[in-house]
Amino acid sequence: MIVLTEDRGPVRIITLNRPERRNAIDMALRLMLAQTIESAMADPVVRAVVLTGAGTSFCAGGDISTMERMPEDQARPRAEAAQRVIRAIWGGAKPVIAAVEGSAFGAGVSLALACDRVIAAEDAVFSTAFTGVGLAGDMGIFASLPARVGLAKARQLMLSPARLSGAEAVKSGIADAVAPPGRTLEVAIADAERIAAMPPLAVAAMKSLLSRWPSDPNQLLDDEVDAQVRLFDTHDFAEGVAAFHSRRTPVFTGH
Repeated sequence: MIVLTEDRGPVRIITLNRPERRNAIDMALRLMLAQTIESAMADPVVRAVVLTGAGTSFCAGGDISTMERMPEDQARPRAEAAQRVIRAIWGGAKPVIAAVEGSAFGAGVSLALACDRVIAAEDAVFSTAFTGVGLAGDMGIFASLPARVGLAKARQLMLSPARLSGAEAVKSGIADAVAPPGRTLEVAIADAERIAAMPPLAVAAMKSLLSRWPSDPNQLLDDEVDAQVRLFDTHDFAEGVAAFHSRRTPVFTGH
């Protein structure tokens, strides 16, 4: 199974399970992950969700081995499937806590930032990294990143995708707490159990109200899809993917 679930009392642990690909997100994973989160949100027994990755990484981003230049009618379903995951997190009544070990790159950062709380290992590595393959970003990052770090800092992190350690991510506001390597899941579960003991209707109301600030983020998900769809059918995207496979520096031309 590419997505695993485990219940510990009222806490559901959802694990991305493609460790051989550092849990990179292909089409099958994004569809199953969305379904799994939606199921957790609909389950009356579940009070909180912990999202983590199998192996040594949280999520290395989109699976570049499955990417190629494609027209809008092919790119749009792919982009919208990614946004479905975020809609499930943002629209659900249960808080979601990300437990980040190892790498969180590109869409992996977006996925972590979409969660209500982020626990990072001290040696985790965060990077937006979208421009490496000629893309702008999706999975809610244009709402979640500015909300966490401010617009000016978000702009710099997107235009200059430096690699931040877990400790640096906490300092910048990308993550909320740091944990020793190998213990993020333990810390995240403890946090989830604490939140699960809170009044669920009040927590649901808090989450709903916070999601509306400063504007409806779901509109931004649609805007991200439109941008990503256009970029998927560009020479620069094809060049970025080819350069990744060839282990060389991409040469972008704006076509």
